[in-house]
Amino acid sequence: MVTTFRFRPCARITPEERSTTVTNPTERRLAAQIAANTRWSRQDGVTGTEAARRAFADSFEAAVDPDGVLPVQERARRAEAARRAHYAKLAHRSVVARRKTREAREAEARAAVALQAARRTGGAA
Repeated sequence: MVTTFRFRPCARITPEERSTTVTNPTERRLAAQIAANTRWSRQDGVTGTEAARRAFADSFEAAVDPDGVLPVQERARRAEAARRAHYAKLAHRSVVARRKTREAREAEARAAVALQAARRTGGAA
């Protein structure tokens, strides 16, 4: 039996659809993908993520001034420094991860070359 999905842009999920339990990871991923695409078809992405972006930005202010005692300008300056430090840490982690990947790939290539040479000469690797 083939089940087809009919896109209903204005319809809500019916109780029957909601009660269906999806246990297969592939179906779960597809269901989430359908839900996300349906949401973004109804809502602008900028306004849809505005609250999350604002909360993320506010988290830096909360981190540098948890008690709220600093002047507004000083809190904003420190929050901006904390935000820059956060993104610098992410960049550093990215550099380290890329280097490890590159080194592992190079080590694998060296091992493959050594194995081929050993096979050609009849010696042990």
